[in-house]
Amino acid sequence: MQTNAITVTQLNKYVKEKLATDEYLQNVLVKGELSNLKVHYTGHIYFTLKDENSLLKGVMFKAYAGNLKFKPEDGMSVIIFGTVSVFERDGIYQIYCKDMMLDGVGVLYAKYEELKKKLEAQGMFNVSHKKKIPTYASEIGVITSQTGSVIRDIINVSLRRNPNVHINLIPSAVQGEGAKEQIVRAIKKFNELNNVDVIILARGGGSLEDLWPFNEEIVAQAIYDSQIPVISAVGHETDFSISDFVADLRAPTPSAAAELAVADVNETKWKIENYKNNMKILLTKKLNEMKHRFDRVKLSPVFENPLSNIQTKQQILDNDIKNLSYAIEKIYSNNKTRFVELTSILDSISPLKTLQRGYTVTQSLEGKIIKKSLDVNKSDKLKLQFVDGTRLVEVLD
Repeated sequence: MQTNAITVTQLNKYVKEKLATDEYLQNVLVKGELSNLKVHYTGHIYFTLKDENSLLKGVMFKAYAGNLKFKPEDGMSVIIFGTVSVFERDGIYQIYCKDMMLDGVGVLYAKYEELKKKLEAQGMFNVSHKKKIPTYASEIGVITSQTGSVIRDIINVSLRRNPNVHINLIPSAVQGEGAKEQIVRAIKKFNELNNVDVIILARGGGSLEDLWPFNEEIVAQAIYDSQIPVISAVGHETDFSISDFVADLRAPTPSAAAELAVADVNETKWKIENYKNNMKILLTKKLNEMKHRFDRVKLSPVFENPLSNIQTKQQILDNDIKNLSYAIEKIYSNNKTRFVELTSILDSISPLKTLQRGYTVTQSLEGKIIKKSLDVNKSDKLKLQFVDGTRLVEVLD
């Protein structure tokens, strides 16, 4: 056994020193995709940079991270400028990142996210603005390339579902230079002609660069301004473009867009037949219920003797009249008796009765009753009320 063995720490330190002498590794540019990205509470960023075959650990200290012009996220394609060295404690080599920039797709992805946030803030994705897709559209507008499988798939699916539907195609480039302008012109043209019920904006799958015309702001604005409902069917099911968010409806594929735009005639016929059968059943049930009700009503006593009810009511009315007459007569009789009693009482205390017995009532000329001799003086003129009239008198003494 040799005794010149070194420790792990010594070995890691040796490798680190060797790497430090390599000028190329001191300032290297490396591109790859970010994954396992973690932002430590200290502000340092830890990540893994990967490509199809390999992984590389990396760290960006807070002093450098504060200068970034974007927020790094998993999945971003980036170019990293930094130094390759060994982390002695763990014995792994990693890149110490000094600067980071978006690369290719990463730049497009950042533009995509920026525009998405902008349009969302403007309310262009709001559900309240989305128009309803007609249930039974007969005229379908399509904007896509006039060659390729997309238009064939839309035609095949549409005609299979409804042979009477009309497909109106305005050809447009769907990728590359000038594609966004052609798409906008096609949308505006359909709105000017106003000859379709719904517009399908479609293209097949592709990379983010291929699908980029559908992430342009002028295309989003044209879709938003369209008075005709727009179905966006761009790329594969997992692809999402700005046009998908702005459109009135998003379809995962062009074929699915045709299914959403064109009602299935056979299914519609089946529904109509089903409704018709249900109506027959309900009408038959209602007719039977009404027939049974009529039979019950027909057996009612009112139909056997229609006057029976009237006669019964007449008897009740006669009885009520009799009772009312009796009550009135009784009240009248009681009141008459009471009137006679009160009249007799009033008559018994009437002053006229007293006058008939020879008494008189002495009054002053003003009509005041004279009760005492002291109330009169010599030469006063008085009125004497007799039973048959009045006489004026003068007091002599």
